[in-house]
Amino acid sequence: MNAATLFGLCSAGLIGLGLYGLIIHPHPLRKILAFNVLGNGVFLLFGVVARRGAAAGMGGDPVPKALVITGIVVAFSATALAIALLLRLFHETGRTTLNGDESKDRSKDSPRES
Repeated sequence: MNAATLFGLCSAGLIGLGLYGLIIHPHPLRKILAFNVLGNGVFLLFGVVARRGAAAGMGGDPVPKALVITGIVVAFSATALAIALLLRLFHETGRTTLNGDESKDRSKDSPRES
């Protein structure tokens, strides 16, 4: 097993773990972290694609490398924005979930105006 195959399998594992976290966990912070794990798996996969092209004697393909660098910057800024929005939600409501059922239950308990 060569290094490119090992990195390809690791990227597949990271992508699978990220998808599992996105599907299973209802908490928004865990979803953000799972999305980051998924993105890191995709970045590693692009790195493997760039390395395989260079190993085949075709020269290093600069497009996947540029996509990975740009993707890392975009993923970092998107993560910072998502965490800032989650912190704002916590400061406004006191909770970090977006469960709409709680507001429906509160309206049943409150007295109705006639």
